[in-house]
Amino acid sequence: MSARKTPLDELDLPRQNGELAFDAPWKARAFGLAVALGENGLYAWKEFSQVLAAHTALAEQQGEDEAYYERWLNSLEHLALEKGFVTPAELEARAAELAAQDEHAH
Repeated sequence: MSARKTPLDELDLPRQNGELAFDAPWKARAFGLAVALGENGLYAWKEFSQVLAAHTALAEQQGEDEAYYERWLNSLEHLALEKGFVTPAELEARAAELAAQDEHAH
C-alpha cells in the first residue's frame, strides 16, 4: 500500500535522516503556520508553492543568498499581506516580538 501524497510532497523540503529539519524555532513556526493556513482553506496550497517558486527564482536571479526557510517565510508574509490576514504594522510588531523571544530562549 503506498503512502498518500500531500501537497508538501511536491516541495524539496530540507530534511535530516528523513525528518524535516529546522535549526531555529522561527523556521518551524513559519512552516507550521503556512501549512495550517493552507489546510484550513485560507489559500490554496498551489498558490503558496507558486509564490515560493517565484520568490526563489527572483532571489537566485538577483544572486541573493537566502536560505530555504527565509524564502518560505518571505512567501508566507507576502500572502498574509496580500490576503489581508495582517497589516504591515502588525506583521512587523509580531516579528519583533518573536525575535525577542528567540533571543531570550538561547
